[in-house]
Amino acid sequence: MPEAPSGERAREAGPVRLIGMSGSLRSGSYSNAVLATLREKFAGRAALELYDLAPIPPYNQDFEGDRRPPEVKAMIAAIARSDGLVLCAPEFNHSIPGVLKNALDWASRPAFASVMAGKPVAIMATSHGPLGGARCLEHMRVALDSMLARVVLAREVIITRAGDKIRDGRLVDEVSLAFACGAMEALLREIRLWREFNRAEEWNDAG
Repeated sequence: MPEAPSGERAREAGPVRLIGMSGSLRSGSYSNAVLATLREKFAGRAALELYDLAPIPPYNQDFEGDRRPPEVKAMIAAIARSDGLVLCAPEFNHSIPGVLKNALDWASRPAFASVMAGKPVAIMATSHGPLGGARCLEHMRVALDSMLARVVLAREVIITRAGDKIRDGRLVDEVSLAFACGAMEALLREIRLWREFNRAEEWNDAG
């Protein structure tokens, strides 16, 4: 059997590279706290970079391709280098917060051939109250499906009454944390399977 290319072997040897995006810009964000907790829990297995969406300007179709703003080019390059994304957001007006939707709109271009096409993604939602989050999660799924991203199969992660479950900037509720970690495990499994598929394809081409 042909040997895997050295670049692919190096990629497999290191931790999985993930981009975490929060739908909230506020200090003390519950979504940021969830992502920070997961970054610590999976350290050594995954390098989870919490990407700051504050500098990303509003999407403008006049500035696509080479005319993208530098901040957008940097974000798209980071997504392209990553193995997958972890999205966590509060529910705003029964939907996705504008800051996250805006970033996804930029990243989804060109349509059906963007860095999001085929990208494995885990999705999560937080809520102040006892019922919020489900609609945000569903709208994220619809938007990601439209750009051909691979939303991983996992039990839904909806962290309700988040203010009672987060302490000192970390998610401490064991039940909620188990759901979030389950989604992360599903993401890592999807990435591993995707790597194995790509490696088999490369070996077949080489052989």
